[in-house]
Amino acid sequence: FADLVLETWDLQCERNGREHRTAEMGCQQLVVRRGQPFTITLHFSGRSYEEGVDKLAFNVETGPCPIETSGTRSHFAVTDFPEESGWNAVIQQQDEGSLSVSLCSPPNARVGRYSLTLETSTGYQGTSCHIGDFVLLFNAWHPEDTVFLRDENERREYVLSQQGLIYQGSRDYITPTPWNFGQFEDDILSICLNLLDTNPKFLRDQNQDCSRRNDPVYIGRVVSAMVNCNDEDRGVLAGRWDNNYEDGTSPMAWIGSVDILKRWKKFGCQPVKYGQCWVFAAVACTVMRCLGIPSRVVTNYNSAHDTNGNLIIDRYLNETGKEDRRSRDMIWNFHCWVESWMARPDLAPGYDGWQALDPTPQEKSEGVFCCGPAPVKAIREGDLQLKYDIPFIFAEVNADVVYWVVRGDGTQKKSTHSSVVGKNISTKSVGRDSREDITHTYKYPEGSEKEREVFAKAERETRSLREEDEGLHLKIKLSEGANNGCDFDVFAVINNSTDTERVCRLMLCARTASYNGTVGPQCGMKDLLNVTLEPWAEKRVPLRILYENYRENLTQDNLIKVVALLTEHQTGDIIVAVRDVYIQNPEIKIRILGEPMQKRKLVAEISLVNPLTAPLNNCVFVVEGTGLTDGQQVKELEEPVEPQAVAKFRLDLVPSQAGLRKLMVDFESDKLTGVKGYRNVIIAPQPN
Repeated sequence: FADLVLETWDLQCERNGREHRTAEMGCQQLVVRRGQPFTITLHFSGRSYEEGVDKLAFNVETGPCPIETSGTRSHFAVTDFPEESGWNAVIQQQDEGSLSVSLCSPPNARVGRYSLTLETSTGYQGTSCHIGDFVLLFNAWHPEDTVFLRDENERREYVLSQQGLIYQGSRDYITPTPWNFGQFEDDILSICLNLLDTNPKFLRDQNQDCSRRNDPVYIGRVVSAMVNCNDEDRGVLAGRWDNNYEDGTSPMAWIGSVDILKRWKKFGCQPVKYGQCWVFAAVACTVMRCLGIPSRVVTNYNSAHDTNGNLIIDRYLNETGKEDRRSRDMIWNFHCWVESWMARPDLAPGYDGWQALDPTPQEKSEGVFCCGPAPVKAIREGDLQLKYDIPFIFAEVNADVVYWVVRGDGTQKKSTHSSVVGKNISTKSVGRDSREDITHTYKYPEGSEKEREVFAKAERETRSLREEDEGLHLKIKLSEGANNGCDFDVFAVINNSTDTERVCRLMLCARTASYNGTVGPQCGMKDLLNVTLEPWAEKRVPLRILYENYRENLTQDNLIKVVALLTEHQTGDIIVAVRDVYIQNPEIKIRILGEPMQKRKLVAEISLVNPLTAPLNNCVFVVEGTGLTDGQQVKELEEPVEPQAVAKFRLDLVPSQAGLRKLMVDFESDKLTGVKGYRNVIIAPQPN
């Protein structure tokens, strides 16, 4: 027999991409998921493949130093009896001169970029030919993959969906912000693989790092560290929280991860300026979804940052309600992290499922700024000794807050205050634009027997602050929405639930604030020395907050913190109430003109009314949406927008993909920043 000569071959990128749910990454390269077969076609010249005469075998290799024992190299022959445990190749069909071969990786294969080589031999003569590269991803559809997720709708949301909502605002006013994850957009896959190859563990020991890339726990930990740059590890984002963002992009201005990851690559892996918690979490979510690990961004309202690990957050106020003598412990208005779905074979049974990963740099873990993966079940059960970083996240959702009022003479009085930490833990619902509350996955109901057991296990007392009920109750309420540019009222509502008259001093103070708990100057104040409360009576005391007083100091987080102190004259007891008021931005209106269809022109009309009393200068609209826009579209308005006037423009789009898409808009100007809007658009498929 003459030698078997390989003439051409076809990696069938399009067909394999459809079957492996990677088609949206384009058909320029082969991208497949582990444990699932993919088909390639070989064309021979001169003569066809003869079974029993010709031997065919493949080599797959990944990483710079592929070795069989590390799982980064495999050599396997075409056979009728494939081994499930390793790579295998089976002949699917044979036509005149062509051969279809089905290749399959084991469900625990290393993910990453592979090279594929074919070896043919007839008798003693053999030749080998490199037939291309492919990328292997995790496979949430395969029951033996450690990231297997049973529900198809969940797989669609947490692996395939390129757009979503991230919850911000405050506990009393939860606002969804649109986000373009864009994990299948051009170049994002190669940037994510590049991120794995930039990580210090890879640079220290390339063989060991590549060998561990079959484990989503390991990958999650690497991604959590690489999304921030605090270890001088050429991470993706630099964090900043001081409201000075002139030398970069304000964290509030981003509307997607694609722009951030592309900038990181373009500038030679220099950190992109600037991120805050939801930006870190969203970029990590993009990278994890891109690699095939089911992931979602979650928001914890009133999130504790407990630096000394005692699960108590001490806050000090002076008698006017101003923060005094800062401890390093903080309460953030909200804090975002990522949950990724995976098995935990490294732990005892019972901890599979959602794992918390937090890429925002806060505390070091094993010497590096990363956090997790921490099984959400372990956080709920108070199993603080398990890997990784459970005590820190347990405190974020469970710490107690104690307010100390520091009097003029320096003495401190502990106030009573109903605990606020770890409320309304939120994520986008599966397949819908509504909020899913997942607080119950992190903690048992407050006051329940189960909660007491968990706290005993975590070696701490249950909340000690609930017992002291002196019959006086204090709440802060908001009359109606607080709109940017308008004055509004807040009310201190005091209840006397005893049968004796009480005489108190009420101090109400409002300050502009940032979402991480820091406060700015005062923008409203009331001090009533003698408030008399009849038995069983309720009193409402209004405080008017004027736009002219908060206009100059409102941060881009749009928050005003209102603190009320109620001091009873007779006993000296103090009650504290705190409320974060979210100042609402105007709505961005998006109208779609024409019939939305794939590869056909579509017009979006985007507008916003200036609600302020002064003109808006340097107005910019930024629009993006996977499958709708080609990258980011930026529109700078030439004229200032006068008070109550409409900023408006039209954008031509040619949707590249069918299905449900989100068009997302960010508006920036000198006085109004980080205004977001989105609209769902259903694109009809192109008629054949």
